[in-house]
Amino acid sequence: MVKRTRKEAARLDEAARAGWLYYCAGNTQDEIATKLGVSRPTAQRLVSAAISEGLVKVRLDHPIAQCMELGKAICEKYGLAGCDVVPTDPAAPEEMFGIAQAAAAYLERALQSSDPKIIALGTGRAMRAMVDEVGRIDGRHHKIVSLVGNIAHDGAASFYDAVSDLADRTRAPHYPLPVPVMIADRNMRHTMQQQPPMDNILKLAAEADIRFIGVGHLGDDAPLHIDGFISKDELASLRGSGGIGEVISWSFDQNGAILDHPVNHCVTSAPVQAPTTNTIAVAKGKKKVAAIRGAMKGNLISTLITDEATAKSLLQ
Repeated sequence: MVKRTRKEAARLDEAARAGWLYYCAGNTQDEIATKLGVSRPTAQRLVSAAISEGLVKVRLDHPIAQCMELGKAICEKYGLAGCDVVPTDPAAPEEMFGIAQAAAAYLERALQSSDPKIIALGTGRAMRAMVDEVGRIDGRHHKIVSLVGNIAHDGAASFYDAVSDLADRTRAPHYPLPVPVMIADRNMRHTMQQQPPMDNILKLAAEADIRFIGVGHLGDDAPLHIDGFISKDELASLRGSGGIGEVISWSFDQNGAILDHPVNHCVTSAPVQAPTTNTIAVAKGKKKVAAIRGAMKGNLISTLITDEATAKSLLQ
């Protein structure tokens, strides 16, 4: 964590006070200026800083009728246990903000349980964005487990690893998978997974009370390829074998069936559970529609969190 100067810390304190007065106490910006002894423009900047610095998190509690109808229709069509649909921002259709907040609400409910929970997470932008929306909660009685390896081919740590970040926010013991996402030899993978602590981590993942995952597509800019886990030829081979998407690095076809393919033979992730009753997928976007549809058809997910535009495409 970057250490802040005293001046920066003081500014954040003032921003936090302004944010609380505005969003929690219902003060106007003029009232905030008076109470803090600053000008109105300064009060306005402090309130804005409270949001931009993540000191205040605003969530929409009003159920939007059309979004709720879309979610209900998706559940009925694909047999999901639940589907949360958030509004699409026309100016920023790829932004994760809305679905990240909705997913964070599910995650916080699990963390606030007094019963010990095993909470398993995938990786990617959606997972990182979800964890960024979670406040600090004392979750030391829970366990946070990774479903995916957290090391690249060259040994570099994954940029989108959300497990460590969530553990820092909750003080919960966490269990990252200390292996590359892909390994060159399937026999080596089998031997590796039988060794401690890998066998214990995979056992915890299998026993997870709740799972959070993203859904990846297999287009030309597929995350598995762009992040360097598979080659262009391997991506083309997956598509040639009917691959349309992936969850926690396992590639599947349009019906959600995991491919019997050499690339999948090298995946070190926890096995996919299907049919599943405890897996929440956080995904949106035009590129992912076919992949999300396949994951739902194959019962790879039980709950979907997505946005309005994606939901409409899934129902077409």
